[in-house]
Amino acid sequence: MALGLPASAVAAPQGQCANPSGTYTGEVPWGQRLVDPARLWPLTRGAGQLVAVIGTGVDAQNTQFAPGQLEGGAGTERSDCDGRGTIAAGIVGAQPDASTTFAGVAPGAHLLPIRYTEGSGSSSADGGGGDPGALADAIDTAVDRHASVVLIAVPAAFDSPALSGAVARARSSGAVVVSAASATQQGARSYPTATPGVLSVGSVNPAGEPVQTEAGDYVGVAAPGAELVSTSAGAGGAVAHRWPVTDPGLAAAYVAGVAALVRAYHPDLTGDQVVTRLELTAHRPGSGGHDPRLGWGVLDAYAAVSSTLPADVSPPGAVPAAGSAPAVVPAAAPARPTSDVTAGTIALAGVALAAAAGVAVAAVRRARRRKWRPSRFTP
Repeated sequence: MALGLPASAVAAPQGQCANPSGTYTGEVPWGQRLVDPARLWPLTRGAGQLVAVIGTGVDAQNTQFAPGQLEGGAGTERSDCDGRGTIAAGIVGAQPDASTTFAGVAPGAHLLPIRYTEGSGSSSADGGGGDPGALADAIDTAVDRHASVVLIAVPAAFDSPALSGAVARARSSGAVVVSAASATQQGARSYPTATPGVLSVGSVNPAGEPVQTEAGDYVGVAAPGAELVSTSAGAGGAVAHRWPVTDPGLAAAYVAGVAALVRAYHPDLTGDQVVTRLELTAHRPGSGGHDPRLGWGVLDAYAAVSSTLPADVSPPGAVPAAGSAPAVVPAAAPARPTSDVTAGTIALAGVALAAAAGVAVAAVRRARRRKWRPSRFTP
């Protein structure tokens, strides 16, 4: 499967269900420090957004989810034997809690848990995904429930007309569809990750290196996908976590959480405009252009939410009209305690050049990008 460290496998063995590692009390996890959602919470916590978490279900008995935060009703699944859905949901929206340093990106968002695959009995060839027709039905359920962000926590290994049609309907409804590049075989693609219009997510480790096998010109951005901490299934009414987890599929959960923050702070943006904003404000790869595994660069949550961009700005890779290239203007940062400055030399306040497309950015942002070097964190 698309899972890394043997001791931290997310999917439960055949005939067993996932169990927690315990309650995480270590330093703030590196992925959380990189995205730094607490810096954005004075601006937005994602209130008013419904994020569909499509995969293996979500364990509602983990009390790091607030009462009522997990939506119920037709098509939802508030249990999770496999465990991956609960881990993804925690990255998106787990509440800050005094018992742990782990918290989700958008704790103000509501979560819609949808199971389309059991996961634990799936073959390693498909990365733990399921039937694309069933995934299409799950996406349609998310659209029917008016999800503003649709996170494909467990992509399928194959495409189908039904799946591509469901993605088109989700985009027409205004939803942001986020899916991880998690195929495990060289040259393989996951779906709807490779479907046009989907925000496809690569994954990085604490050194800023890509960790997934899947690559292509459709990859949009990258986010933490190795040595992660998040909520665990099997919590039994407690705050409980799984760590360290290495699964490229979970990088999409960080991006979905930030998409919820963007939508809450910029309610007039369409889903496609949210995708463009996330790609334009990412930290560019060393080449300055598109990378087949990192996309347009590593997610920059603060820039994505706070920067000023014209509503009609072109996505990276598009050729703008002469004289129309806009500047990305960051908002003033809210005050933050000195102890929160833990992201090392990853310049979260910097916005990279929207290179290759000729999209200009402010000179001060350009200088900061050139100095960026990924730091090693200890999870």
